[in-house]
Amino acid sequence: MIKNLLITSILVAITVAFTSFPANAQLGSGTGTTTLNVTVGAEAGLTVAATSNLTSVGTNFTSFTGSTALTYYLRTTQSTGAGSITLKVTTDFSPTGGPSVATPPTVGDALTYTSSGTTPGNNGTGAVMAFTNVTASASAQTNVATFGADNRSLFAGNSETVAWTLTNDPKYKTGAYAATVTFTISAT
Repeated sequence: MIKNLLITSILVAITVAFTSFPANAQLGSGTGTTTLNVTVGAEAGLTVAATSNLTSVGTNFTSFTGSTALTYYLRTTQSTGAGSITLKVTTDFSPTGGPSVATPPTVGDALTYTSSGTTPGNNGTGAVMAFTNVTASASAQTNVATFGADNRSLFAGNSETVAWTLTNDPKYKTGAYAATVTFTISAT
């Protein structure tokens, strides 16, 4: 009888040991959850046409005209946000002998522009997309567009155009001249 009791006790101990291991190995449940947190901030970006040709159509020193197309991507902060697109002539016309933004050969010669475009596609309240007859500068940023709080462009971006006018001064020597204009977009 002791022998049977001993064998039964050993079998019970082995059974308990093997059946308790799988329960201890399962330290989690069949499902779980997590909380995803994201902070969405202000963003701004743009693409600008690489080349903009100015041409004079007509006679008697008709001004040179042309345009630059750009696409902007923007999100400003709710209630207090703002943004802008500006431009600056960062490299004046060269070579010398032609037009100049910083030191025009004749007083009154100027590179001017008028901007226009689409308001941000998702809430354009407070956005100013058009500035008229602005004189471009080689020393300061000038406005192309300004944005208000909670302005948000379309995912594909929104369009803006700068229409240029350059005085056609008879003092300009013949030849090809080029200047670099840098556009900057910002958002808070």
